[in-house]
Amino acid sequence: MSETRRKLTTIFCADVQDYTRLMGADEEGTLAALKRCREAMGRLIESHGGRVVNTWGDGLIADFPSVVEAVRAAVDTQNELAGFNARRPEDGRMLFRIGINLGDVIVEDDDIYGDGVNIAARLQASASAGGIVISSTVYDQVRNKVAVGFEFLGPLMVKNVDEGVPSYAVKIGDAKDETPPPQRSGPAQRQPAAQIADASPLPGRRRLFAVLGVIAAVLIGINLLSWQGVFWARFPILALAVVAAFAWNRNQTLFNRKITSLAIVALGIAGINLFTWTGQFWAVWPILGIAAVMGLRWSMRR
Repeated sequence: MSETRRKLTTIFCADVQDYTRLMGADEEGTLAALKRCREAMGRLIESHGGRVVNTWGDGLIADFPSVVEAVRAAVDTQNELAGFNARRPEDGRMLFRIGINLGDVIVEDDDIYGDGVNIAARLQASASAGGIVISSTVYDQVRNKVAVGFEFLGPLMVKNVDEGVPSYAVKIGDAKDETPPPQRSGPAQRQPAAQIADASPLPGRRRLFAVLGVIAAVLIGINLLSWQGVFWARFPILALAVVAAFAWNRNQTLFNRKITSLAIVALGIAGINLFTWTGQFWAVWPILGIAAVMGLRWSMRR
């Protein structure tokens, strides 16, 4: 039987403004952008000590043991997404709304329930596109600890809650202390944990692939022009292929990067075995070990 208990936690709730319209205009492009944004948001949440509790459609719920870190994660998320959206057409921007509440919740397995969650969802729904709304319980904890401004929105009516919930909009541009805004660089600046990759191939990556292709072609040419019955170029070409695969994996968002890295290593080992074939497929053992690690990582994902 699942264990049910209660705890006081900070609930972080987010979803996308006009998600239905975006999907109607471009399903595949919208889904790809959502995956990139959600991956970045998940990494930022984890970097601030939180955990992603659940995702559905365009929505996400996370919880944090620290109220301050929850608000900092929200601010970092909106700043990161602002940079991503600046490179997109105005009618294709993916703008998240975030609501944060500190409340008592019911915990069952890895999920959370209760009025504390409902209030966070209602706060999120009242936020502007690209904005953050927090409850008064959150405001009381962070008002002098986070470099942002606040605007009182008045009581927010929530279903099944008798009294209105006082709420505040977080004004990210109204920083009042020495912390520099995210677009400025400096040695003391806290960098976001995730950068969102653009949909188009990165110029640096294209150049790397071009250089690796030229090197491979030169090696094949040298091997053929000095042919002595051995195609020795296959080994450096295999190494170049592995380098190219890792470069691709660094910024791809279709698959889990750690699992894909293990798959690349397995393919490299298989290639070495085939290129040095002596009648025995010895690579099956390290590949089996890698497959076991991949399976464990996959099964332990939240």
